[in-house]
This record gives sequence, C-alpha cells and structure tokens, in this order.
Amino acid sequence: MPDCFDDCGNCCVTCLCPCITFGQVAEIVDRGSTSCGTSGALYTLIMLLTGCQCVFSCFYRAKMRAQYGLQESPCADCCVHWCCECCALCQEYRELKKRGFDMKLGWHAIMERQGRTAATMPPQMHPGMTR
Repeated sequence: MPDCFDDCGNCCVTCLCPCITFGQVAEIVDRGSTSCGTSGALYTLIMLLTGCQCVFSCFYRAKMRAQYGLQESPCADCCVHWCCECCALCQEYRELKKRGFDMKLGWHAIMERQGRTAATMPPQMHPGMTR
C-alpha cells in the first residue's frame, strides 16, 4: 500500500477525525451499500463505547484485500490496525484512490460519472498493494 504521508491532506484529516477516512473507505469497499456518514458514525460509536474501532476497521481492510486479490503483508490486518490505526486508514484510502476512485465523491457519484449502476464493479487496475 502507499506510504502514510504521500497525501498530507488525507493524513491530517485521518489523524484529527479517522471516522471520515474510515467512512469514505467503507462506502467504496461496500460498493455503496452503506454510506460514508453511516459507516463513519458507526466507527465513532464503536470508538466511544469500546475503544476497539481497530477491530471494526480491520474487517474492511480484509474485505478490500479480498476484492482486489491483495496479499496480507507485512503482517496481519488486525496487527496493522492495532499498531497504527491512522496509518492503516490512510493506506487504504490511497490504495482505493490509486485504483481510480475519487474518494471525496463516494460510490454513487462515481458510478454516475462512469455511467454505471451501483451493482457494476469498477475495473481492477493494479495487481497488488505497494508500499
């Protein structure tokens, strides 16, 4: 996956309010079945009630890897999220951005721009995560 500080704007947003980046990632990974706002709110609720939001967010990292055939390296998804939640979210954000998603638009607006329905899969552009 791309390095944490490749996108300073996203890095700052994620450090100050990780629920925003998580919501954007989750909406794309879920192909629009959940909204950015709903996912971000759920992330925040889990964070406030349990402090274990990394367990929830690592599920999405694993789901993203499965969708794009990405390897789980250098360590397990939960370890990455446990050790540095913000870095993990930044990496996922940039991985999807690198694959052609305009993360600020959201799934439905992206599909409208491409003239596709929400059920249509976007083309896979890269074979694996890079650092």
